[in-house]
Amino acid sequence: MPKTSDTLWELAAEEVRKAEDEEEQSLHQRTVFFLGSKGGGKTTILLRCLDRDEPPKATLALEYTFGRRARGHNTLKDIAHLWELGGGDSLSDLVQIPVTPQSFSVVLVLDLSKPNFLWATATKLLQIVRMLMDKACSSSQRTGIPLTFRKDHPDRELTDPLPVPLLIIGSKYDLFQDFESERRKIICKTLRFLAHYYGGSLIFTSNRSDTMMSKTRMFVNHLAFGTEGGKSLCTDPSKPLMVPAGMDSLSLIGSPSTMDVDIGTLHARMKIKPYGHRFNRISTIVETIFHPSSILYLHEHKELKDPAKDPQYSELVIDSMRAQKDQELNQYKRNMSKSWRDLDLES
Repeated sequence: MPKTSDTLWELAAEEVRKAEDEEEQSLHQRTVFFLGSKGGGKTTILLRCLDRDEPPKATLALEYTFGRRARGHNTLKDIAHLWELGGGDSLSDLVQIPVTPQSFSVVLVLDLSKPNFLWATATKLLQIVRMLMDKACSSSQRTGIPLTFRKDHPDRELTDPLPVPLLIIGSKYDLFQDFESERRKIICKTLRFLAHYYGGSLIFTSNRSDTMMSKTRMFVNHLAFGTEGGKSLCTDPSKPLMVPAGMDSLSLIGSPSTMDVDIGTLHARMKIKPYGHRFNRISTIVETIFHPSSILYLHEHKELKDPAKDPQYSELVIDSMRAQKDQELNQYKRNMSKSWRDLDLES
């Protein structure tokens, strides 16, 4: 009940504060972090999921955008904060910027057309995310850890899920589907194992297929806005994979190759430290299968293009000043080099 001494202005102000508090409590905000293969199509997938009809531009470092979505017939709109890391794993130090303990999820985009780099890129980035989440989330803060595996799942104690929701997207399926059959099977089993071990969902997609992009958007929107996620299961290597988190198993995945190990039975021989031993063993096998040649590796990890020279960021005044300073720096280096040579002759 309002006090008799309250003025009309005070009563109105109190009503506004109550309305703002209710709106803030009902507004859901989530953070989704996109990372993965360099040139793997992260920006394209992000734009398609936001229904933005604009040409994608190369992501130079770490970029931010956001999306809004109305909840039912409510006028309020949920907000998704979307971060994207460019450069593959070469700029992985920037991962720490958007990591927060609450309402955070990860989308790892892997280029299926470059199988030599799938394992190295995925494991490095996922291990960095795990390390940063361990720092950001104390055990008391992890109230939103996803329940990836039901209590009766046979692999509940044999995997090591991330403390946040994970979605692995295999991009450029239109190129991948032309691979030789046995090679496709190995890649499919490898990515199924990665997704299962880290407690994530897995889906293959192509920006040339509206059907596959629609299914991908369903998975991404589930993370970004809390909408219903995909529930269909497809593990046939001759078709685009779609495996929601918790619906796979090590026994179904089987061996990644014709080599001497089977993922489903490996734990029986690894009684001590099962997580690390099992993962390291599989890692050795897969790296042997997909070991990148030195030429390919150097090409993939070459130094990033200087963004100061990118024409899309040109600024006449700044660029002319930069050119002048570059000339001054080069002249200074030449003078210093000359002085050192003269010093050597005198000595």
